[in-house]
Amino acid sequence: MNPNPAIKGRGAQLNTPNRFFELSHEMRDDFLEYCAIEGEEADKNKTLYLEVFPKTIVNKVDSPDVGMMYSMNMYQGCEHGCIYCYARNSHEFWGYSAGLDFERRILVKKEAPKLLEELLKKKSWQAHPIVMSGNTDCYQPAEQKFKITRHCLEVFLKYKHPVAIITKNALILRDLDVLKELAKDNLINVNVSITSLSEDTRRVLEPRTATIKKRLETVKILSENGIPVNVMLAPIIPSINSHEILPLAKTVSEAGALSIAHTIVRLNGAIGEIFTDWIKKTMPDRADKVLHQIESCHGGNLNDSRFGTRMRGEGEIAKQINDLVKLARLKYFKGKSMPKLNTTLHEPYKDGQLKFF
Repeated sequence: MNPNPAIKGRGAQLNTPNRFFELSHEMRDDFLEYCAIEGEEADKNKTLYLEVFPKTIVNKVDSPDVGMMYSMNMYQGCEHGCIYCYARNSHEFWGYSAGLDFERRILVKKEAPKLLEELLKKKSWQAHPIVMSGNTDCYQPAEQKFKITRHCLEVFLKYKHPVAIITKNALILRDLDVLKELAKDNLINVNVSITSLSEDTRRVLEPRTATIKKRLETVKILSENGIPVNVMLAPIIPSINSHEILPLAKTVSEAGALSIAHTIVRLNGAIGEIFTDWIKKTMPDRADKVLHQIESCHGGNLNDSRFGTRMRGEGEIAKQINDLVKLARLKYFKGKSMPKLNTTLHEPYKDGQLKFF
């Protein structure tokens, strides 16, 4: 019997120390939940939703290799539990762990629609695409309860402002009515993350996300309704999903996706320890192989923070992955491309009397 069995229904298997605290702080769980995952008892610690009160909601992105200028996040932390998620480290700024706390303590910004509207009404604001989910998924389970993402989409529609979405949750289809209205003026594009065609792989990598079948259906329905979809094959993890690049590309292209994008996994900050602990518990037979191959993509380290190489990697394995993605684009996306979002229709004074002058 395994003396350290994996925690069912969660991605991270431990809470790493918060690098901003000299002493660790024990946190008490006062609520329990029981949910069945594939017939097994899941982690019993209930997710807690904690309201926070930021002064602003839209952030300027300074990283030159991210591909976005502005992002906004309605939630901090994410119940999806993706083990590789780069956003885990940001939870430490709020006083929590990047491990299980990231999945159990979800910070909720109920004032996000109001803050967004205040920004879009400013005379000084120049329309640029704003990406929802630059850090954590705007359609994670909390959205079903709070509907903050939907209300923000309604604000974007009201002010004719371009917006992009990154998600791996089929809950986005709930808002198809608003998305279709935005699409009429080329004000929306959606990036759906699909990392594997295998449910077994999805279940251990991303335990509380929508199934692969549901995500493919989401790509198809969005595309059929005129909403441009890019699929994120991200991250590519050597010896876990790297062999799926071509079949993934073929499948999502047939579902209606107009393009694909990818990154090679990098385990920055606390994620290196979290991922290492996870893979030794969930895939002990290939843990060392996977870790060594990730290191070979980043100069012998699990992480690389250099702009330009950190998400594409280097070395022979990284080259093979990047070449496969290039081949996939040539083979399955010839003649397809994502349209540029429309920034010409933004109306900052839509609610004010100044619009009449």
